[in-house]
This record gives sequence, C-alpha cells and structure tokens, in this order.
Amino acid sequence: MKYKLLSATLLLLTTNLSFASSEEKHHFPGIFLGATTIDSETDFSYGFEYEYKFSKLWGAGLVYEKTDDAHHGAGVDVALASIYLHPWKELRIGAGFGQEKVGSFTDDHHHYHKGHEEDLVRASLSYDFHLGGFGVAPTIAVDFVDGETATVIGVAFIKAF
Repeated sequence: MKYKLLSATLLLLTTNLSFASSEEKHHFPGIFLGATTIDSETDFSYGFEYEYKFSKLWGAGLVYEKTDDAHHGAGVDVALASIYLHPWKELRIGAGFGQEKVGSFTDDHHHYHKGHEEDLVRASLSYDFHLGGFGVAPTIAVDFVDGETATVIGVAFIKAF
C-alpha cells in the first residue's frame, strides 16, 4: 500500500503537466505547527508539507505530521498524499489519503499496547496570507481513522519558489 501511494505521488509530481504560466510559482514547502484533538484530548502537533501547483486551480502534495503525546504518550505519525483545489484567491481545499502510525505504549493499568498503522483520510481547508515571498496559512483539517475523527488546527509557514 505504502509503495503504491508513494509511486503514484512521485509519478504525479514528476509528470510534465504545464498548465501554469512560466511566471507562476510551483513549489510550496512549509512547516506546520498546531494541535490535534481526538477523544476530547488535545496535543501539540508539528510537521512538514509540500505542494506542487500545476495551475492556479490545482495542486498535489505530501504531508507529514507528528503528535508526540497522542495515544497516551505513544505518539502518532501521519503521512499522506493530497490533492488541492484553489477555487478562490488563496483559499485551498484539500483531500488526502495516507497512513497513521501509532507507537507502542503501556496504559495506566500497566497493560502493554503494541503500535500499529491504520489508513487515514483527510479533508482540509486553509487560506494563505502572503508577506514578501513567505506565506502564513491558518489551517483546519479533519482526519478520519478507523471510525474515529481527529481535528487538526494550526498554521503553516510557507516559502514559495
């Protein structure tokens, strides 16, 4: 599964789809800082994101986020590929698919829980504010994982080129 997702993403990113003009910026890497809430528990999250814009309307990218204290301190890593629609000004609507990896932990009753991976679907919404070549993008995302829902809220700091 991981290799298929990675292969499809790399193929999409390396395909020469020249919808955008030569003056537009195509690459949008960023650093994300925020919080993830699941089951009434909110923990600090951080990560990296990258978007390649094919045109003013469409882009695709990768996201990696880490929430160290989630799942009773076991930590959660999220990796996904996304497609983005830019329907109006700097508004960005995203839909992605990937994996959530939960680390191993021992609960309050001294029971050991082995880590595991689960499929994840994400819907996201952000708006980029540009300040001299840099972008600040308040972001909200909803992750659907194994019948549960997590809400991710934060800010991405982006440098376009």
